[in-house]
Amino acid sequence: MSAGHSHGAVSATGQHRSRLVVALCITLAIMVVEVVGGLVSGSLALLADAGHMLTDAAGVGLALLAATFASRPATPERTFGYHRLEILAAVVNALLLFGVAGFVLVEAVRRLAAPPEVSSGLMLVVAVVGLVANTASLLVLRGGQTESLNVRGAYLEVLGDLLGSAAVIVAAVVVALTGYARADAIASALIGLMILPRTWGLLREAVDVLLEATPRGVDLASVRGHLLSTPGVVDVHDLHAWTITSGMPVLSAHVVVEREILAAGGGGQVLDQLCQCLSGHFDVEHCTFQLEEPAHREHEHAHHA
Repeated sequence: MSAGHSHGAVSATGQHRSRLVVALCITLAIMVVEVVGGLVSGSLALLADAGHMLTDAAGVGLALLAATFASRPATPERTFGYHRLEILAAVVNALLLFGVAGFVLVEAVRRLAAPPEVSSGLMLVVAVVGLVANTASLLVLRGGQTESLNVRGAYLEVLGDLLGSAAVIVAAVVVALTGYARADAIASALIGLMILPRTWGLLREAVDVLLEATPRGVDLASVRGHLLSTPGVVDVHDLHAWTITSGMPVLSAHVVVEREILAAGGGGQVLDQLCQCLSGHFDVEHCTFQLEEPAHREHEHAHHA
């Protein structure tokens, strides 16, 4: 006997699309300012930050594009629709960030050996503008970064931009006061190093989703215990939990129910209790249960968990 239960699921990224649009507009505007400022002043740190912002803009654009596709209805060929595109966008975003970090670090090493002349005044003005703009973007994205992997990625990128702007400001002050031109290359190297760990974290989370790892915060042993506490349930096996995209965890399980309850037509009541149990204790959007008699286990493969 099989039974299923599901909830209408909305992509977490889709819920915060307007935040991403605002952040994208701010990022593109400041990127242009930093490119012009970096070229005129000769500051690698400004160009590094602009390159990072370009990657941020591409990542946010990918997230928005993926969210648009994810809003399309499911089909018989794609029963979960296009929600996975959001995770693929997060992977592409992370790979782009790795590329930018590598370029910035290589260029910083080259400039440390032969530092060019830098206009510290213009460098400082542009960095301050970037700091203010990044703070605004951070405030816009803060509300959605705990719910969506793509919004969190954008939030972390903007946070890195803000720290990068702060590093550029410090470098500009050092160059202005001491004439130590290598401060610009050092600041750009710091920006490159700041990109790496948070990018690795983003990539690891996205890959976990693609590998259908158990969602963070879901303890399968605890889930199994709650299901077993349901009246009439004698065993739970083939218990799996994974994530379709940010904010859409799903779960499936084979639930062995007392034969007398199923024979009396009580399967529907057990199913309702199982779903109520999950909704009350675990953040699972979609769950599917197969209700079985105890004897059915003998017909299943021995390696089932």
